Amino acid sequence: MDADEVVVTKKGQITIPVRLRKKFKIEEGTHIEVIETENGILVKPKKSIWDYIGSGTTYATVEEMKKELNKLREENT
Repeated sequence: MDADEVVVTKKGQITIPVRLRKKFKIEEGTHIEVIETENGILVKPKKSIWDYIGSGTTYATVEEMKKELNKLREENT
């Protein structure tokens, strides 16, 4: 696993290195999850409903999809 060093700005912002943005398809407007773990901070792209389209049961069960849809509907109200 490669490590990249980034600098935090006065506003608490960091820049995700371009190689990681490309690898994880992070573009302007991508929602990011910031999760506290026992080992530090995990920063990862948040999945949207579009990530699940055509995925079948490989990524989510029907119940998980319903839960995700309901969550997205709540966020949009």
